[in-house]
Amino acid sequence: MVKTQGRRGEVASEILSGIPDRFSVGMKLLALPRDSANRRELEVEELWPHKGLLVLKFAGMDSISEAETLVGCELQVPRSQRSELQAGWNYVSDLVGCAVLDHGREIGRIEDVQFGAGEAPLLIVRDAARLLEVPFAEAYLDSVDVEKKQVRMKLPEGLLEVNAPLTSEEKQAQSARKKH
Repeated sequence: MVKTQGRRGEVASEILSGIPDRFSVGMKLLALPRDSANRRELEVEELWPHKGLLVLKFAGMDSISEAETLVGCELQVPRSQRSELQAGWNYVSDLVGCAVLDHGREIGRIEDVQFGAGEAPLLIVRDAARLLEVPFAEAYLDSVDVEKKQVRMKLPEGLLEVNAPLTSEEKQAQSARKKH
């Protein structure tokens, strides 16, 4: 959820669903904070579109301070209420925890999926030492097996090195080079 909206506990949310009109009054949703695995069940009391976002009012949330606790949370539809997806489509929540294999070699596990950084969402993958940003682009994707918790990819040579954040040692070396 992006921000609070109004004074009665409403929040404005970006909708990443391919079925934006699927939300309705009485529907139960799960709010997942970015820094926690603890989901919170919420019931939609009111909803309406506003400036490209969907404003949601949840039952029992009646103040701005209560709504502020939801800002930054990801809204998820419970598995029991999910729509069947077309072949080749996956729910983000099914990707989190999957091993990413590049040409058959495991490079890490997906911790998050970020949208809006480019044409393709970014898989945030943790290897033994760092976080990697891997484009979830069809051109690199070989297969997704949610049952086996595997995402098989064929990444271009050097992509992981380019997209990897600097380690503390690399930052120190870079800082030392700037001083000379």
